[in-house]
Amino acid sequence: MEPVRIAMWSGPRNISTAMMRAFENRPDTAVVDEPFYAAYLAETGLDHPMRREVLASQPLDWREVAAAMAGRAPGGAAVFYQKHMTHHMLPGFDLDWARACRNAFLIREPEAVLASYAVKRAEVTLDDIGVVRQHELFARECERLGAAPPVVLGADVLADPRGMLTALCAALAIPFREEMLSWPAGRRDTDGVWAPAWYDAVERSTGFEAPGPRAAPPLSDDLRRIAGQARPHYEALAAHKLHR
Repeated sequence: MEPVRIAMWSGPRNISTAMMRAFENRPDTAVVDEPFYAAYLAETGLDHPMRREVLASQPLDWREVAAAMAGRAPGGAAVFYQKHMTHHMLPGFDLDWARACRNAFLIREPEAVLASYAVKRAEVTLDDIGVVRQHELFARECERLGAAPPVVLGADVLADPRGMLTALCAALAIPFREEMLSWPAGRRDTDGVWAPAWYDAVERSTGFEAPGPRAAPPLSDDLRRIAGQARPHYEALAAHKLHR
């Protein structure tokens, strides 16, 4: 029996890992964490935290990864949830494999992404936050389907996890599961090898928690410029966001 393959396309510093936790906590679901990361680093030569470990942990040929994403779910699970970073899908990486998936898009305000990302890496570019590529992938899927695929705003999930996950599952034509709302704290065997560099907050989490009120850190001039470039792409996606 063919699994339901879900390709969730996000940029960095979103709730993408928490969303992966929610799906992994379903008894019918297997997950994979950023499977194209090593192929992306190998192709671009970029220096990311734990680059050597990432390159050693995954296939370096995108074709091998793509075949696995369009194949059987690990352990024969009924649902195969794939957490993808949009910027990992380089223009030279063919996207035909994604036709075998139900594609969805997880978005966050670019200013918030940049404020968080800059804490982890000193140098940030528009490509690093993936929103332009996310908009391209969204437009491609719209053309293929003849309708907009699901778009979820991370802040909406944090504000109403049950309502938004119910809406997302409906849009993906799978049943909502109560187990998606909470999970045990800690690291998972399915987490990417890069988890120590990026996943400190989600490893402490046991569910979706709305952040308390606090002032956002000021952005540098360069980051504000990037945010301005990213905003039209974000707003084009946000115009199609799911409502509970």
